[in-house]
Amino acid sequence: MRLTPSRAVLAALLLMTPAVPFALAQDQAPSSAPSSEPALEAPSSQPAAPSTEPSSEPAADPVPDDEVPEEPPAPKEPRTQEEIYQDLSFFGEVFDRIRREYVDAPDEQTLLRAAINGMLTSLDPHSGYLDPKMFEDVQEDTSGQFGGLGIEVTMEEGIIKVVSPIDDTPAQRAGVLANDYIVELDGKTVQGMSLDDAVKLMRGPIGSKIKITVVREGATEPLYFELARDVIATRVARYSMEGDVALIRLARFTEQAYPGIQKAIKDIYEERKGVAPKGIILDLRNNPGGLVDQAVYVTDAFLKQGAVVLTRGRDSEESTRYDARPDDLDAKIADVPLIVLINGGSASAAEIVAGALQDHKRATLVGTRSFGKGSVQSIIHLGANGGIRLTTARYYTPNNRSIQAAGITPDIVITENVPEEFAGRDEILGEAGLSGQIGGGTEEQATTGSSVYVPADKAEDTQLQYAIKLLLGEEKNDAFPPKAAG
Repeated sequence: MRLTPSRAVLAALLLMTPAVPFALAQDQAPSSAPSSEPALEAPSSQPAAPSTEPSSEPAADPVPDDEVPEEPPAPKEPRTQEEIYQDLSFFGEVFDRIRREYVDAPDEQTLLRAAINGMLTSLDPHSGYLDPKMFEDVQEDTSGQFGGLGIEVTMEEGIIKVVSPIDDTPAQRAGVLANDYIVELDGKTVQGMSLDDAVKLMRGPIGSKIKITVVREGATEPLYFELARDVIATRVARYSMEGDVALIRLARFTEQAYPGIQKAIKDIYEERKGVAPKGIILDLRNNPGGLVDQAVYVTDAFLKQGAVVLTRGRDSEESTRYDARPDDLDAKIADVPLIVLINGGSASAAEIVAGALQDHKRATLVGTRSFGKGSVQSIIHLGANGGIRLTTARYYTPNNRSIQAAGITPDIVITENVPEEFAGRDEILGEAGLSGQIGGGTEEQATTGSSVYVPADKAEDTQLQYAIKLLLGEEKNDAFPPKAAG
């Protein structure tokens, strides 16, 4: 069959060979951090890439080395080549009719990209087309790095206030201080500008320059700075000491996730002059996920051996197992009790970590049921055309649980005291409530909502306070500490 020029273009797009994929346990999602220009110096290097082969050391019970997830449902009978070309011909006819007869002359590239996006979004809620700008944004989002000034900012009475300059960044080196007010960016007043718009102006190509005007308390005249943007790493891991208990909040699984955990633990021990905390709380609440390899690295920080996650694609040979390896970090905190906080906003990569630590009895999970996103997306670069986000596998916890549309149930269910104004609006069904979700999980799908509410005041945070009391021995529960099968 001969293809018309329009149909030939379509066939070329559909048959294009993808290249350079990388795996996401969660498609791009809004950061849970406040709108700002968050930044942190680049942390220490990451460990070697996780092995996809079974560990030479036995996995912790109950994780048999040779056990693999159940096969997904058999696919439908494939269409013949002739039927596929008939469908392409039909598409070409519609495409030509739009080009010839639509009331205004359409942009053909926009039409084709919309068709490709429609094809992808019809598969499941997490697949889709990424135009070149969107693809660039996803790369920045997953890397956790951008060209910027190195200041954390907030909006106060319509003016941008510096929360903190980050060490060894352009802003800090130039002398910008906490509590400075930025009133102009390249001569444009920030009064009336949204925080997001101001942040976009501060970000830009590495090496490009921007002039900022600062008002400082005690200074009689405005201060003027010309800063050259540099590589800034987004800070996704933060820690605090709640008495003798260390709290580590991990907001996302960008490339900065494991280095952030590594640095937080290092700083905790330095602050305590080498004395181990009485326990660690890893807060994964409302963490939307991110990169699979970062979920593996973070889990490996708390395990010395055994499976972390298993992924299974369409073909059995695509099955992959990632294992933990012994290292100095997990040896350092091996005897420190661990509690993981999860809720209805803990998704994908966060669920990989929580599920693995729960299966290995390394941690006790506290909170409410997680989101239930048990699929992996590959981001595939298509050159100048941008790229696609395509669901390529389901993932399984070490005990072969696929939590797709089911979520992970914590060992100890603790709910927050939700303020009256949020009552009834704090719960989400999660993946089970998304139209077109792929199903195929091993657990029963969720039918009720799970809360995503977390109080800003730690003293009012019921889940956090309960975890602290467990670690200090002020609360008792059979699920803590977790007990390995005998």
